[in-house]
Amino acid sequence: QVQLVEPGGGMVQPGGSLRLSCAASGFTFRYWRMTWVRQAPGKGPEWVSTIDSGGDGIVYADSVKGRFTISRDNAKNTLYLQMDSLKPEDSALYYCAKGPWGTSRENWGQGTQVTVSS
Repeated sequence: QVQLVEPGGGMVQPGGSLRLSCAASGFTFRYWRMTWVRQAPGKGPEWVSTIDSGGDGIVYADSVKGRFTISRDNAKNTLYLQMDSLKPEDSALYYCAKGPWGTSRENWGQGTQVTVSS
């Protein structure tokens, strides 16, 4: 059974930073592409970033490019998202997902809230 647990959310002022993590279990983490997705209140899910199984291939949404950094530690079965220069429009529930953008919702974690506000 896929389990993805995302601690690390919270509230931060505009311009601040947060680091999200996602602890994976129930599958062979190092074999899978992983994705971060976010969803703001009243809006649909928005793709944020994807990293391939080895960590070499990385892509970002234009809205976060240059501010967010995705990474992974396959020895620790953990996915990360370093978020810098945060803006109020980055406020959302952030989910890690097993697989590429479009993977079934059952492959998402439970989400962690990020709020950017002064």
